[in-house]
Amino acid sequence: MSDPDAPAIDRLLVECRRRIDRVEPADLAREMAAGALVVDLRPSEQRSADGPLPGAVVIDRNVLEWRLDPTSPHRLPGNDDPDRRVVLVCNEGYGSTLAAYTLVQLGLRDVADLVGGFQAWSALGR
Repeated sequence: MSDPDAPAIDRLLVECRRRIDRVEPADLAREMAAGALVVDLRPSEQRSADGPLPGAVVIDRNVLEWRLDPTSPHRLPGNDDPDRRVVLVCNEGYGSTLAAYTLVQLGLRDVADLVGGFQAWSALGR
């Protein structure tokens, strides 16, 4: 149970994380090798400063739902399977939690986010 005195956004993160899967940074390569679609949500400024996430597809956060909704006419080509594994990566693992929960609400059944985001993955020396 979350702390009722905590900021609303902290309570929302707790609730979202109860409903999605989370991937540890050390497991990201395994997810990719198994065929997961890894999506880098970081803004271009962060990608420019910290570098790319090899093997990830870059999708701007403001169009994510349209690109990954399996029923959207604006989805990425070949992304019409609601059972495909999708792992979202933001900078520190907060925005990706909220985005993953949104995708679950759209009907995707195997969505996760990366614990600690790109920064945690990068800290492993990748």
